[in-house]
Amino acid sequence: MEKLTSRKNPYVVRLRALAGDAALRRERGETVLDGVKLLGEALDSGAALTGVLCSGPERLPAGLRCPVYEAPPELVAYASPVKKSPGPVFSLRMPEIAPPPSPRHALVLEDMQDPGNVGTLIRTANALGIECVLLAGDCADELSPRAVRASMGAAFRQYVRRCSLRELAGILAGLGLPLYGAALREGAADLRRVDLGRAAVAVGNEGHGLSEALLGLCDGTVIIPMRPGSESLNAAAAGAVLMWEMARSGPEEARRV
Repeated sequence: MEKLTSRKNPYVVRLRALAGDAALRRERGETVLDGVKLLGEALDSGAALTGVLCSGPERLPAGLRCPVYEAPPELVAYASPVKKSPGPVFSLRMPEIAPPPSPRHALVLEDMQDPGNVGTLIRTANALGIECVLLAGDCADELSPRAVRASMGAAFRQYVRRCSLRELAGILAGLGLPLYGAALREGAADLRRVDLGRAAVAVGNEGHGLSEALLGLCDGTVIIPMRPGSESLNAAAAGAVLMWEMARSGPEEARRV
């Protein structure tokens, strides 16, 4: 195990760069994460670890097949994307997840800016059996440390695809899934009255919702019924409600959640 002491060490510099540069993460297909639990999830998923930085080997699982570095706690904390982290900090290439062959459901996120919301919705989709998560437009990076951490390991198992609006229309047409947009607008149907047995549902930007361009692709719009005086739900909460209704409308085995 190599011991590191400098912030200028190439691996420490690489970890810092991966934490802050979405373009670099996407170019390399690599990200940086933190913590024993996520490290265990990554190993269980078959993700390819490219390095681990820790303050002591006693916190590491056995059988790591990647470079392992030991450093003082303050250097581990400096390299970590998490404040006041005990580590370990590690880099990895996310596992490649094959597209599901005949998905019944898809969640579409358009221009969602908060990586925490993106990660939370990936986690919820995986828990409820929503086979596809499609990130349309300018969504936050699903490979960001915050998004993967918010997914609590589900990002290692859930099929996620980025696409443009034009590509989105073709993807859903190929899957044979009608698209419903969650929108506070006149004529939107009560979510509970819509057949979502085979469907995609779209959730928009935290501030201004779905764009008119995406709404133009929709077969209909839905609204989550709320008490009078309630303006809206947080995007992650709204997505969870929508996916719960999709899961309820699915086959019996998918409803066992």
